[in-house]
Amino acid sequence: MAWQDIAAIAPLIAAVLVAAAVIVVDLVRPGGRTAPMVVGLVGLAVVAGLVLATGDTTAFGGSYQVDALTRLLDLLFVSIIALTLLLAPDYLASRGLPLAEFVAILIFAMTGAMLISASIDLLVLFLGLELMVIPGYLLAGFAKRDALSTEGAIKYFLLGSFSSAIFLFGLAFIWGLTGSTRADVIAGDLASIVAGTAPLSTGLAMGLAFLTTGVAFKIAAVPFHYWTPDAYQGSPTPVTGYLSVGPKVGAFALILRLFLGALGPLHADWLVVIVILSTLTMTLGNLVAITQDNVKRMLAYSSIAHTGYMLVGLAAWSSADPQIDGIEGLLYYLVAYSFMNLGAFGIVVALQRRRGVSSSIETFAGLGKREPALAILMTLFLLSLTGIPPTAGFFAKAFVILSAVEAGGPAGFLAVIAVLNAAVAAFYYLRIVVYMFMRDSQGDPAPVDKSWVMRLGLGVAAVMTIVIGLFPEPFIEAVQAAAAVFVT
Repeated sequence: MAWQDIAAIAPLIAAVLVAAAVIVVDLVRPGGRTAPMVVGLVGLAVVAGLVLATGDTTAFGGSYQVDALTRLLDLLFVSIIALTLLLAPDYLASRGLPLAEFVAILIFAMTGAMLISASIDLLVLFLGLELMVIPGYLLAGFAKRDALSTEGAIKYFLLGSFSSAIFLFGLAFIWGLTGSTRADVIAGDLASIVAGTAPLSTGLAMGLAFLTTGVAFKIAAVPFHYWTPDAYQGSPTPVTGYLSVGPKVGAFALILRLFLGALGPLHADWLVVIVILSTLTMTLGNLVAITQDNVKRMLAYSSIAHTGYMLVGLAAWSSADPQIDGIEGLLYYLVAYSFMNLGAFGIVVALQRRRGVSSSIETFAGLGKREPALAILMTLFLLSLTGIPPTAGFFAKAFVILSAVEAGGPAGFLAVIAVLNAAVAAFYYLRIVVYMFMRDSQGDPAPVDKSWVMRLGLGVAAVMTIVIGLFPEPFIEAVQAAAAVFVT
């Protein structure tokens, strides 16, 4: 291993060392809660600094590539983990769940996502994918004495393992028929097929189908979504917030490196698949969310719908004349969605700090009188998820929809479906607002105790939701630089 390789993966090495340091601190002072948090957050700040300090480079024979896309995604991963850590301690403490293990598992999951963001080799992509999702299985079952949590974790593990196996089958087909796992080599072979100098074999088509199916499971696209509601509802609420954002961003990072890098020459061929997946995903996610009275389950189906919106950006890029605006919109959506969705789950976490408080929509009744600050913040996050200006969610939806309109064709049709679905989504998001401000709470609910850590986490999520919407220029510049990686 050359020094250049070590320098390229310095942020990844630092993340592993931070997770190890959290475990060591817990061994020295078992059961402590302040030290693991401090070590984790300071370590994440160091990782973020190293990400910013690492310039464009490659390592390990070109299979690991640091570029603007890598830096943007890594900073987003660090932000997601840090925000999750700020929102979780109160909930975990009230239930006697260990904090140090929670911090370490989250950071280990982040290392897998960081590996995905820089990988341009299919084997390394698969390795990063497993490093990201295996800690997710542990987190889903973190409340091991809760039968619902155990059930959700088992479903998540079994279906996640099946999808990983399917993805690996596809990888094996591509490897065997192209003779390489490098994205650039595969893209070259596929380009010759598109040019008509080589046929598209049945085996290669099967490999592409397996890869698409495996990735669709990871992003919870319909009809591969059925593990999501049970896994989200059964998991501890801070874990649900992380699962709704972290693995999704990591899976879309894999899609960008796989579909735009290795499979890019076939973009016109898999456009129809993306359009169908996006239409089904956003439509079914929103329609089922309307029927939910459990807010965690409702947000689970909402998360599925947002996957469909993100696929609109991918469809725009996949049009006959690829639109780089579609990838910029997808990246912008990932950034905005991460903060507004974690913020919404953070409010549910705050209400559930005391044991015995459910996530039923009735829990939100009268919140505007009992806890006006929480109600206002929840309204902000819900308006952003709906896509009301000038929040981050509005510009995210506008970005991907306008890119689809500009692309035209099937992507233009998808833009119309996205607008209709956004209108449908407003019903169940605003229903919570109605409960908070226009319904009286039943009984005499206990006051919500919020630590300064929880307040800080909710404050960061709220500020970012507003800033990304009101001052989008720096974020647009960042996503444009990241999307430029795929300009040839």
